[in-house]
Amino acid sequence: MNFLGLIPARYGSTRLPGKPLAMIGDKPMIQHVYENCLKALEHVYVATDDQRIVDAVEAFGGKAVMTSESHTSGTDRCAEAANKVIGQTGIHFDVIINIQGDEPFFDSTQLLDVMKCFDTKDTQLATLVQEVQENAHIFDDKEAKVVLNTKGEAIYFSRSAIPFVREVDENDWSTKHTFYRHMGIYGYRFDILNEIVQLPVSSLEKAESLEQLRWIENGYRVKCGITEIEETMAIDDAADLEKANELYKQIRND
Repeated sequence: MNFLGLIPARYGSTRLPGKPLAMIGDKPMIQHVYENCLKALEHVYVATDDQRIVDAVEAFGGKAVMTSESHTSGTDRCAEAANKVIGQTGIHFDVIINIQGDEPFFDSTQLLDVMKCFDTKDTQLATLVQEVQENAHIFDDKEAKVVLNTKGEAIYFSRSAIPFVREVDENDWSTKHTFYRHMGIYGYRFDILNEIVQLPVSSLEKAESLEQLRWIENGYRVKCGITEIEETMAIDDAADLEKANELYKQIRND
């Protein structure tokens, strides 16, 4: 089975313009992500809307593909990029892996966890979840929570605490039920990826602002691999970038 890793990378971030090219130590952020991907994947491309990012990626020996500026999600960008890469290389990729471009310190073994989800032929889409250990994560509306069925597939994603544990104090919820939070890596079978980007925005997606609900609402199955690896920091603004540089110095000195 052939896997293609794609890293969507927009230049026009509102809170940190040019974010993929922001320097962490002696490398741009996108290079840190790219090199981590190569630890698990043979084929990796950056999918971008800006020639400056293409130039930077090619300067460190990476591969990049230009995509439209009009995409509203990483999934849409990955679909265009995947079709372009297949057209350019002549390689048929069975599964596309969508990797977050703003998490430079992510553990590459998470990619292997997503890839394992496709050992089962009927897996259409895959992502990672992590068991919640602290109550704070259950009630954090910035984090997506997920409920699984007995097959390890997502029933529903929500920014709210799900499920509701009746007649139990909220401080004790994590001791009465196993909660999961969503991690941001996706895998798509190539044919399914081309299908889901044709779907109109769904009512559940609008309500929660979570694009994966569009897939579930339209009957697609999302396999969830469970990881014990802690989520690494995502870089959203200048303050995060400063923290990332401090962390990188610590890593280099260890």
